[in-house]
Amino acid sequence: MIRIAFVGKGGAGKSTIAGTFARLLARRGEPVLALDSDPMPGMPYSLGVAVDDHPIPEDVVVAGSEGQPRWVLRPGLDASEMIARYAAQCPDSVRYLQFGNLWGPVVRLQQAQFAWSQVVAELDAEQWHLVGDLPGGTRQAMFGWAKYADTVCLVVEPTVKSLHTATRLVKLTQAEWGPSRLVVIVNKAQDHADVDRVSKRLAVEPAAVVPHDPVVAQADRQGAAPLDASPAGAFAQSVEALVEQVTALYSRHSHP
Repeated sequence: MIRIAFVGKGGAGKSTIAGTFARLLARRGEPVLALDSDPMPGMPYSLGVAVDDHPIPEDVVVAGSEGQPRWVLRPGLDASEMIARYAAQCPDSVRYLQFGNLWGPVVRLQQAQFAWSQVVAELDAEQWHLVGDLPGGTRQAMFGWAKYADTVCLVVEPTVKSLHTATRLVKLTQAEWGPSRLVVIVNKAQDHADVDRVSKRLAVEPAAVVPHDPVVAQADRQGAAPLDASPAGAFAQSVEALVEQVTALYSRHSHP
């Protein structure tokens, strides 16, 4: 089963690609769980579900006892029960759990992140394809929030700031817990020069290119998922190609 995390600079489009990836993967007839730890509400819109700030309830997380992490899921609540009780139902049968979009004290966000870690640790790897959207930037990715994933998708815009962030994130493969695969995705590319700019700066050949598609911005203004606004558009076709590429990687791994 696929375990994938999307990382990149905030605004690079990783949440939009992650949610679309989850839906297109689910259309292949297998269960997909989308996990969102990004405080910005990008993933639910791309999933096509009206969830802006609908995090796990406060009473889901309690203080850990001696020998446990600081915060844990309350007794009797495990990953399967979390999904059954709190995961939103999305189009294409994707299930969605939101951990990041919280109001109130910072401790609430900390509690949610401990819950995120426990869920991905306990999740039955044979039951769900797991598509995770991490917060924008480098901090959480470098601190190991993506270590559940064997594939990390680094989404890069051909802009100075996005490339600067990507030069740090591309080093995730050097971490002790580093992913088996790092897939670089050039997003909002307008021509080959954009792709070449990313390739030269990162010294990595991009595995996928998502062209600039005005439909994505138009859908965002309308509060619609790009996949619903233009099911056969350039954006949807590019993400479908990415799904095909990633699933092929897993097929080769399973059947050498």
